[in-house]
Amino acid sequence: MTFNALRPVATRVIDPLADFFIKYEVSPDTVSIVSLICAFFAGLSFYFSPGYKELILLAGILVIFNSLFDALDGVIARKSNRATPRGDFLDHVIDRYSDIFIICSIFFAGYVSWQIGVTAIVGVLLTSYLGTQAQALNLGRYYGGIMGRADRLVVIIIAAFANSVYSASIAGFSILGWAVILIAVTSHITAVQRILYIWNRLD
Repeated sequence: MTFNALRPVATRVIDPLADFFIKYEVSPDTVSIVSLICAFFAGLSFYFSPGYKELILLAGILVIFNSLFDALDGVIARKSNRATPRGDFLDHVIDRYSDIFIICSIFFAGYVSWQIGVTAIVGVLLTSYLGTQAQALNLGRYYGGIMGRADRLVVIIIAAFANSVYSASIAGFSILGWAVILIAVTSHITAVQRILYIWNRLD
């Protein structure tokens, strides 16, 4: 939707950080791996967070760092002329593992049922697959739809912070639970949008 349209603004914000890492010869792949580590510990924090508001807050902060380093690796690669197919591939693999760590940990922790959680992660992975499948079909990488990765992360970050302040249920679910439900629904809508986009451009 949405927050992907703000990528140029985000790039301008993180440019100074990218320059800092380039100055000290930190590779884009290293930054990608750091983003994965942040996602892993965010997942652990979510998993152990029921009853501990501090862990929900910590998880939200770690998701912010995951988002930051995920954005940084590409900027560093482009600005230092180190963008490679291997780096792009690694970035996508790490993004998918990050999605799995974060979202699965939320429903493993019991914020939603496993049925809702599985629906959410399937929608997320399918959406991401379709974005790169468009590129494989020579249609260019496609980030369209109402719920891209940046949108998902913003939803999770806001929900984590809100849940750390207000943990009571709303119509049977916590704020974090409703965030997963929102992601489950909108990810599948996004998948359909991307399917139609690709289908309508194929011979």
